[in-house]
Amino acid sequence: MAFISSGYNPDKPMENRITDIGPRKYDEFYPAVIAKNKGKWSHHEILDPGVLVHVADSGDEVYTVRVGGCRLMSTTHINEICDIADKHCDGHVRFTTRNNIEFMVDSKDKLEPLKNDLKSRKFPGGSQKFPMGGTGAGITNIVHTQGWIHCHTPATDASGTVKSTMDVLFDEFQNMRLPAKLRVSMACCLNMCGAVHCSDIAILGYHRKPPMLDHEYLDKLCEIPLAIKACPTAAIKPSKVELADGTEVKSVAVKNERCMFCGNCYTMCPSMPLADTEGDGIVLMAGGKVSNRISEPKFSKVVVAFLPNEMPRWPSMTKAIQNMVNAYSNGANKYERLGDWAERIGWEKFFEVCELDFTHHLIDDFRQQAYMSWRQTTQFKF
Repeated sequence: MAFISSGYNPDKPMENRITDIGPRKYDEFYPAVIAKNKGKWSHHEILDPGVLVHVADSGDEVYTVRVGGCRLMSTTHINEICDIADKHCDGHVRFTTRNNIEFMVDSKDKLEPLKNDLKSRKFPGGSQKFPMGGTGAGITNIVHTQGWIHCHTPATDASGTVKSTMDVLFDEFQNMRLPAKLRVSMACCLNMCGAVHCSDIAILGYHRKPPMLDHEYLDKLCEIPLAIKACPTAAIKPSKVELADGTEVKSVAVKNERCMFCGNCYTMCPSMPLADTEGDGIVLMAGGKVSNRISEPKFSKVVVAFLPNEMPRWPSMTKAIQNMVNAYSNGANKYERLGDWAERIGWEKFFEVCELDFTHHLIDDFRQQAYMSWRQTTQFKF
């Protein structure tokens, strides 16, 4: 934090203050029509997939074009987004919580030129840079985590799995023909800085093996008490280990049956890596939602216990997700979310119509009784 050379006045601490800490206040960036009508909106409509209009009590209108955006962007791509906003939207642009980009104009006359400009921008391979969609009863962008590109504990990649999934679901992004909205999310490990616990369909990276221990360097690279304290299940304890040359070193021991493969220890101690080619893979979950409409909010449930990492296109994963979306689209009632549909037909039928195998790995154990998750009665539906 810096202050101008004339000095700091403790009686007026904010006077002449200069700082680069944190963003500026959000309402400084409102388009004029939104600032004018804030809190005074009459209604809104979805005109086409990805195109909305909001109408104010005053009669003012805001037309919004929503396009898909990637979670990790290059500076050149961001510059192009800003160029579009400067050209059509008086420099205003916003990002949604699901990584969509929204361009807003205050007149219907400006809508078609904006849409035509977005449609004309393509990558060298021919794919759209700014595909319109993600509204209404369809699939919007996938919320996801960092993956292999920017994190030290992932069990799978985020950008790769999401790109592969959206390639097979892209038609549903650009249309609104599903029974209700369908939210897909992705987290690349159990620490889950994504939203997999409450999405209709979720991809979760999963470690299946406890950390490997590099005893020779562990005490040199790590603060052993921190590594022990970082474990949420108390699976790590201090230990003395004799190396191959007979040297005794301070290290740790892991009680494997208590390990939940979270990677917290590796965060504290680089000599306890968790990544493993065969042990790491993907779990698929389904049935979650945040909405309180029709039924209470729901946690998602594991429906595929494990799939191996099949880089670069993850075909087994995308096939299973596509089967779930197709079965939901064909079988659900209007406005019925995926979890509500599964509970109506019964989870046994859900596995059948989605062409998923039910295994003993999916059966509830004593730690979370069936009445808290899948079964609230003893009645089964077939």
